[in-house]
Amino acid sequence: MSDQPVVMELEHEFDEKRCRHYLNGQLSVLHCHHYASLYTQLAMDAEFIDAKTILAQSAEDSFFDMLSDSYQAHPELTPDEKLEVGCQYYAVIGLGQMKVLSAGETSGKVALEHSHVDEGWIKKWGKKDKAVNFVTRGYIAALFATAYGKPVQSYIVSEVESIVTGAARSLFIVSSK
Repeated sequence: MSDQPVVMELEHEFDEKRCRHYLNGQLSVLHCHHYASLYTQLAMDAEFIDAKTILAQSAEDSFFDMLSDSYQAHPELTPDEKLEVGCQYYAVIGLGQMKVLSAGETSGKVALEHSHVDEGWIKKWGKKDKAVNFVTRGYIAALFATAYGKPVQSYIVSEVESIVTGAARSLFIVSSK
């Protein structure tokens, strides 16, 4: 990552008539860990379909558009700077604190020191034996695709450590498809 921090430009607008939040012109839903825990549990319970993958892919599609629009307004950003801005967006929308540990066009590692989904899950139900960050997997896939100019669905993201299982942090491994 670069030595100089990149400061994210963020314009937040609230449409009172429609009760909608917009971040840099993109319709956004600000995070609530109670709601996120519930829809994550529903995805895990829906064993008759692969709802966990559907949740991750839906998040990837949505965040890909949001990040792409933001980066188009700043074509001077390097891939490392785009990754840093993406980490800032992740925090602003309330999902937690993300840090890219290593990154390249074909692979990377990302850590969550704080995850509102994990921490909310633990408060509601206690620890879990499996990871629950399906939305974050999608976010990271979108982050890498937009940073390196790849199309959506170009990366596979696996969560190999998880706060909800008792780890000190959540750790994600990124690889190209």
